[in-house]
Amino acid sequence: MPRTNFNELLDAGVHFGHLKRKWNPAMAPYIFMERNGIHIIDLQKTAVKIDEAAAALKQIAKSGRKILFVATKKQAKDIVAEKVKQINMPFVTERWPGGMLTNFPTIRKAVKKMTSIDKMATDGTFENMSKRERLQITRQRAKLEKNLGSIADLTRLPAAMFVIDISKEYISVREANRLNIPVFAIVDTNSNPNLVDFPIPANDDASKSISLIIDIVCGAIQEGLSERKTEKEKEGGDKDQPKARKAKGKEDDYDDEEEDEEEGDEGVATKKYSVDDDEEVDDKIPAKKTAAKKAPAKK
Repeated sequence: MPRTNFNELLDAGVHFGHLKRKWNPAMAPYIFMERNGIHIIDLQKTAVKIDEAAAALKQIAKSGRKILFVATKKQAKDIVAEKVKQINMPFVTERWPGGMLTNFPTIRKAVKKMTSIDKMATDGTFENMSKRERLQITRQRAKLEKNLGSIADLTRLPAAMFVIDISKEYISVREANRLNIPVFAIVDTNSNPNLVDFPIPANDDASKSISLIIDIVCGAIQEGLSERKTEKEKEGGDKDQPKARKAKGKEDDYDDEEEDEEEGDEGVATKKYSVDDDEEVDDKIPAKKTAAKKAPAKK
């Protein structure tokens, strides 16, 4: 079932491209026509590409890996930050820190620095500092939070990256290509779709267009996460069943042993009380006495 339809895309203005003189010839397969000097994107192909990208992102999310969203342009940053927070995925909306992927350990050190400053604030280290030092560290913390706060949970390289406007975010795309990280992107008529693995031909300047596509993508990721959670719960239930069976088997064995003991006790009692009053009840007592009497004779 398609995740969107022609009318939705048309209403959101997804079909508007850039001026004809700004076009990239590699986008020719996705351009439907030209009107008033502006290229019109083929929405049928856009819908197909959205479905392909959504299916791939769903599988990545289902496997439990992270997808990094990159959108630093003014029209997209607030939309991405709001919607991606809901699915708990990392995102970059301020400035792409150069080397974030290719020099990932250094970025992790900066994130750990932010964590250490938070620890200093709670363990009383701030109280032993001067006012000026506290102010400097607080400013440093605010700067790190602004640039790296949204990727604090990213402990390893992402499994995929979703980019809005690859012309603006060309550095992040290059880094991802160098590390063979699959790139999903909204590609306008002025960009080269061959630079990304899953291009979505669409208007990357209109906030309505960006919001619609991000909604679809986030919905697919949420589906993948939900399916993963369901499978984990199912596996947990299957693991608990053998344990319950084993425990039940032990209880049955214990009950059988108790029954056997009771039967044995009954047998002994019957034997004991069936003996005549004049005879010895326990055969072992005379034997012990006899052994005790014979012991001095050996010495």
